[in-house]
Amino acid sequence: MAGRRALGRDVHFYLFSEPEKPLGGMRLNPSVTEKSFLSMLGILIVASGPYRVTLRSTGIDLMPTDDALKPGHYDIGPYHRRDTIFITDEPCITRTLSRTITGRDDIFRARVRERDGKCVISGVVNRDSTWNEWRGFEAAHIFPVSSEEYFVQNGFSRWITNPIGPLDTGINSSQNGLLMLSNIHQKFDGFDFSINPDDGYKITCFDSDSFRIDGRTLDPICRDHNNAIGVRDELLRWHFRQAVLANMRGAGEPSFEMDFPPGSDMMGEILSGPKAAERMEAELFSRLSGVSSG
Repeated sequence: MAGRRALGRDVHFYLFSEPEKPLGGMRLNPSVTEKSFLSMLGILIVASGPYRVTLRSTGIDLMPTDDALKPGHYDIGPYHRRDTIFITDEPCITRTLSRTITGRDDIFRARVRERDGKCVISGVVNRDSTWNEWRGFEAAHIFPVSSEEYFVQNGFSRWITNPIGPLDTGINSSQNGLLMLSNIHQKFDGFDFSINPDDGYKITCFDSDSFRIDGRTLDPICRDHNNAIGVRDELLRWHFRQAVLANMRGAGEPSFEMDFPPGSDMMGEILSGPKAAERMEAELFSRLSGVSSG
């Protein structure tokens, strides 16, 4: 749904020179501090010099502290008149959630399950793993297989140190995966929350946090830097950037329906929705590539 991400925003930011034209905003959850908000703005803003961010209602500049961010309108202005500020045009990819049809990523799924054994976001342990029962748990790709070409062309494969073979791009490496509950996985694929490896692996929700995961930390079981199959910070960092772009820039990126019961017109809904061509391409690539999830 186009514009959904802008609904319910209680933080808005503007250029100081154009206080009536919002550049973007976010729904505020308790985990967001002044420091983390400034860091997120650093992803969005391209500036030729230093700038200040001021809470309009108080006239006080934000500082990189751990104080909780206050809701309100924030004005962004350069310290020097000659400097310029604008919002990045860095692309935000279109991603989908699909089911396996070829088994291409069976090794990926098995390795992520063996390593994690639990939802690394909520902490819920799969107590039936002894019997190889995994209903309700899914191995989620951090970087989606539907964008494998982008993954290769932009050098993300260099972060993978345990490829399956000489021709493997690494996108199905366990280093690009996390085990999650199925419903939380959908939120992750939709960029409704993300993990910041540069902020203690803190989870930040950009929606209403229905599953109460905002402020939790990514479970250490999946991120041991001494473990060759541990998740890579560089890929988590990419996902976090994408989540900021998707949720905070302008009115936000479109969000997509993922629930298509048998008999529903999936193709019709996609073609009548936002970014139809991009989404159809991603869906087809995912299905032809045999993606288990995202």
